[in-house]
Amino acid sequence: MSESRAVYEALVEAEREGKTAALATVIRTNGSVPRQAGAKMLVWPDGSFVGTVGGGMMESLVIQEGQAIMQHGQAQTFTYNLSDLKDGDPGICGGTVEIFVEAVGLVPTVLIIGCGHVGKALAELAKWSGYRVVVSDDRAELCTPEALPSMDGYYPVAPEQLLDEVSIGPLTFVAALTRGLPVDVQLLPRLLESKAAYIGLIGSKRRWALTRKTLLEEHHLTEASVERIKSPIGLDIHAETPHEIAVSIMAEIIAHYRGA
Repeated sequence: MSESRAVYEALVEAEREGKTAALATVIRTNGSVPRQAGAKMLVWPDGSFVGTVGGGMMESLVIQEGQAIMQHGQAQTFTYNLSDLKDGDPGICGGTVEIFVEAVGLVPTVLIIGCGHVGKALAELAKWSGYRVVVSDDRAELCTPEALPSMDGYYPVAPEQLLDEVSIGPLTFVAALTRGLPVDVQLLPRLLESKAAYIGLIGSKRRWALTRKTLLEEHHLTEASVERIKSPIGLDIHAETPHEIAVSIMAEIIAHYRGA
């Protein structure tokens, strides 16, 4: 496989699976340099990469910059002089290289745990709203492309096993539409260890009060940690039907995403 094809295939994988990465592209050169304009490299969060923008110390710096950009999402252009190591230059080829580094795969993802009536309605609404949507349910027949077409990921596993299989990042919005306290107290502590942008839990105020008490007293979570959970989930619009509840949840997710 050619280098350019490997980079593009890795880029497609990142976009399709919602994986975070950084794409570095040589955009301008002057003088003697290892790679010319157009050369690309895709950097993964752990520092591994596909392709090359020139190797050596310069490439190591680009990898570090890519890892930083994955955290804040702001694309940047870096200029590297390759003239004199004594002056701190990352090379001695004699030229100058400009490299544009951008985050990829930073697509807002709605992770829905529980594909009952509300979960199905929310999944369809979230997809219609342009979000990447991943669904999970331990009732396998509810978590299939036939039951919920066009989703971006299906995980027919128990809620407490889900986090061993799915990646949750700073643009993941979790809607826990679970069936009760025993599941919640197993799932929520692990969710709170993640970098999820939003964690919402369905249920009544009484259910949340019991769950919150258990998390604090038996699982020894802090008040600040537990406060990350939005419960009852969704904006209070007096929703009743599954579709109305889905609207209230999606509205709260959009408000959180947009900083409202």
